[in-house]
Amino acid sequence: MTDLAPAQNTAAFLRSPRSRFEVGPAEMPEPEADEVVVRVRAVAINPLDWVVQGTAQLTYRWLAYPAVLGTDVAGEVIAIGSAVTRLAVGDRVVGLATGTDKGRDSRHEGAFQTHTALLERLTAVIPADLSFEQAAVLPLGVSTAACALFQERHLGLRLPRLTTTTGDTPSDAAGDAVSDAAGPGLSAGGAAPVEREVVVVWGGSSSVGMNAVQLATAAGYDVLSTASATNAETVKGLGATHVYDYRDPEVIDKLVAVIDGRTVAGVVAIGAGSTDAGIRLLARTGGTRLAIASTPVSLAEVADVSSGRRLLPTALPTFARLGLATARSALAARQAGVTARFIWGSSLRDDDLGERLWGEVLPRGLADGSLRAVPEAVLAGDGLDALQAAVDRHRAGVSAQKIVVRL
Repeated sequence: MTDLAPAQNTAAFLRSPRSRFEVGPAEMPEPEADEVVVRVRAVAINPLDWVVQGTAQLTYRWLAYPAVLGTDVAGEVIAIGSAVTRLAVGDRVVGLATGTDKGRDSRHEGAFQTHTALLERLTAVIPADLSFEQAAVLPLGVSTAACALFQERHLGLRLPRLTTTTGDTPSDAAGDAVSDAAGPGLSAGGAAPVEREVVVVWGGSSSVGMNAVQLATAAGYDVLSTASATNAETVKGLGATHVYDYRDPEVIDKLVAVIDGRTVAGVVAIGAGSTDAGIRLLARTGGTRLAIASTPVSLAEVADVSSGRRLLPTALPTFARLGLATARSALAARQAGVTARFIWGSSLRDDDLGERLWGEVLPRGLADGSLRAVPEAVLAGDGLDALQAAVDRHRAGVSAQKIVVRL
């Protein structure tokens, strides 16, 4: 272990299920061989945070208390483990904390504390001109999008290709040589085919959606998307060639028309109604792969810990609707010949996608500007005491933005 400076740690603890955050002293994490310890400068809020806070008795039953939640971290490396080779003390980084996952330790690896441990393979150096607050929006959104697009169990697409600084033949993120050397950073690689495969991102203005649009574009696919009229230009700015209003009753007809018989590599479904819409679209275009990022029924009301209501009586009707909707969608997918699977955004920790995304694609893309830290960061406050209000604000709803707290 190499240290920058001794320090004391403080965390926002969840002392018991459905409690509110309580700030207090915490044990300073020591890095395992493949970890770094980061002085956290900014964290971002995800739906996962209020889902775990309010429903962990049903959805995260393995979680030990007191717990430290949070996944999205940006800060400075202050210590490194013995096997760390890519990162160094003093690096400005962004990373995905997976402490609430089964088999992990949230107090060691949760984001909502002033110092946390991150796996090197889920951490990337950020450019000097990228603020911690804006960088913090990336981790879970970009990881979930990458799992949807590139894991074989989902769409199984090729990754963006990496170009070299020397003009040598570049390689893709899997290490395979490609034919075009376009300078440092990311490239779709090779001459564009006459008819490129299509990826549809339903819910393109969400955090996962924005990252899916820009990653699929960087990988050389034609990206179609849906969003509100207010956010359509933002999604187009990330690479989508066409963006349609998801509330338009003719939206599927319009997507089918612009696809015009081309191969649909798959659909990434984010938001209410997206799963069923994706199945219908794939059934009409011959596609077979659907990656699902959202539950069919919102858990926002159930997860509201300010109500003082007990979880089980509140959750039963919602989870009954969720189960029924899931079963109906599964039947529809089977009948349409569609493989539909839910995305677990931190699963890239356990395969080679984590290192390829965080060690290669993301740092190169951020450095050369071909990838952006999206969505827009909205500062909700400073310090751990601001976290509960930030989580409550996120649960109430945000669009094309991500709520960030500065530490």
